[in-house]
Amino acid sequence: MMKNIKEAATYIKSQLNYTPATGIILGTGLGGLVKLMKIEKEISYDDIPHFPVSTVESHHGKLLLGTLNGKKVVVMQGRFHYYEGYTLKQVTFPVRVMKLLGIKQLFVSNAAGGLNTDYKIADLMILNDHINLQPDNPLTGANYDELGPRFPDMSQPYSHSLLKKGLKIAKSMDCNVHQGVYAVVPGPNLETPAEYRYLRIIGADAVGMSTVPEVIVARHMAIPCFAVSVITDLCYPGAIEEVKIEKILAAAAKAEPFLTELMSKMLSS
Repeated sequence: MMKNIKEAATYIKSQLNYTPATGIILGTGLGGLVKLMKIEKEISYDDIPHFPVSTVESHHGKLLLGTLNGKKVVVMQGRFHYYEGYTLKQVTFPVRVMKLLGIKQLFVSNAAGGLNTDYKIADLMILNDHINLQPDNPLTGANYDELGPRFPDMSQPYSHSLLKKGLKIAKSMDCNVHQGVYAVVPGPNLETPAEYRYLRIIGADAVGMSTVPEVIVARHMAIPCFAVSVITDLCYPGAIEEVKIEKILAAAAKAEPFLTELMSKMLSS
């Protein structure tokens, strides 16, 4: 794995003339942030050695190198999921590569179902913790000491200082921004009403199929993380209805300007 990570990083570095300070992973329907970027280079995932390829229609599959709000960034426009048939090592491979590129912090976004009855469609939730319900772990198997310890601490999966900064920025924004716990499930099916009740009982405010594996790997490598969910459907009694991808994308599009504002200001503050 180390050989593959280094080969991918070496290829990307050959396209770079700077060291990115921040890595950003954009989730379902949340690619609008790139409109604010000064893009210096686009690299298709197909061209990067050992990179997986996104198979989800709403994920573009490009690595973008450039500047956002005056800060050097590397942006994943499209991510990978366990339900696509990838192992969690493959899902998190790009985070390993971004570490070798030099990032000092990781920003992640996702689309999620709202379990908390205070949440509404197109609200934002800044993650302050998570519950991992996937049947595998990206750290299973041999540990690579040059990347991180065998038993990484997870008492602060999401940086307290970045969380504080994000909540402060949110107060000036014209949208609802919450903080809460995100539960990750394998997917790809949506959950049953009984499963939604279970997730709420165990302490989740939102549910999705991504983010947590990337955060586990980032924390293994001591990278501070900041993550935001866009609430694209409601998953509590009285609000549950049949979910269609068109509705999810429409909700993400409605929230996208606010997510873009939040992420952009996080970089400049």
